Amino acid sequence: MLSSRHVMTMADLSPDDIAEVLDTAVSFAEVNERRIKKLPTLRGRTVVNLFLEPSTRTRTSFEIAAKRLSADAINFSASSSATVKGESLRDTAKTLSAMACDLVVVRHKYAGAPQMLAESMDAHVVNGGDGIHEHPTQALLDLYTMRERLGRLEGLRVGIVGDIAHSRVAGSLVPALRKVGATPVVVAPATLLPARPEVLGAEVAELGPVGSIDPVLPDLDVAYMLRIQLERFEGAGFPSLREYARLFGMNARRLASMKPDAIVMHPGPMNRGVEISADVADSPRSVVLDQVESGVAVRMAVMYLLLGGAESAAAA
Repeated sequence: MLSSRHVMTMADLSPDDIAEVLDTAVSFAEVNERRIKKLPTLRGRTVVNLFLEPSTRTRTSFEIAAKRLSADAINFSASSSATVKGESLRDTAKTLSAMACDLVVVRHKYAGAPQMLAESMDAHVVNGGDGIHEHPTQALLDLYTMRERLGRLEGLRVGIVGDIAHSRVAGSLVPALRKVGATPVVVAPATLLPARPEVLGAEVAELGPVGSIDPVLPDLDVAYMLRIQLERFEGAGFPSLREYARLFGMNARRLASMKPDAIVMHPGPMNRGVEISADVADSPRSVVLDQVESGVAVRMAVMYLLLGGAESAAAA
């Protein structure tokens, strides 16, 4: 079992916890290959997906994970939640607690929302992404994907490319990599870095003379391309999407300059032709779909470990 009751930030997980999640996910990945993808492990448990910010991949991944463990999965979106009528998040938490749910997965546009939920209810809380803060299960599935493809985590150099300042993916992935002995390298124009990038705990890459990522790539084992958030593009820290693609986009030429076994990752959804070209996205060295597949197994593992799956299975 995990050392924390919740998974709200990577600070909740020790290196041993991370190893346990990844190792447990291996067995669940095998289950996901079966014709009948169902285990009785969490039968009788209730998992609530409280997604108060739009999501497709993460919400669906958590829902599938819960159902494959035989938990009762209930979905709440922003439009169907009483929050649109003015109900506070704290009152929502109390309502869910009164319904005796066992685990709540929450996505919210404001940082700190999972912490508020955890303080207001007895259920386990998993952060499905809070504002520009963190997205810990994304980092866990990324670690799992790297380990499956490259055979190790310790010693890897992982370049995280893009809008570091506003990325909750980077907010979790940087500390996660450090905990497993890998080296995170943030790669971005100065306008897309935090005011004090050293506080991230990652190396800050030195860009080429024209500000491109080209000099950084040959030493990387993983190029992790962050999504440019087009919905927030107005006021972005670069002149145009075309300029960003020219200097920071991953394309076939840049991929060829990397190590022969280096891989390209992306949390999705991809903006093809901006942060990643179509030919790279569809190449054998892209593991974007592997990440999606890993997400179900890793989230199954998190739920299982938080809800005492071993005890439940023994009692059944």
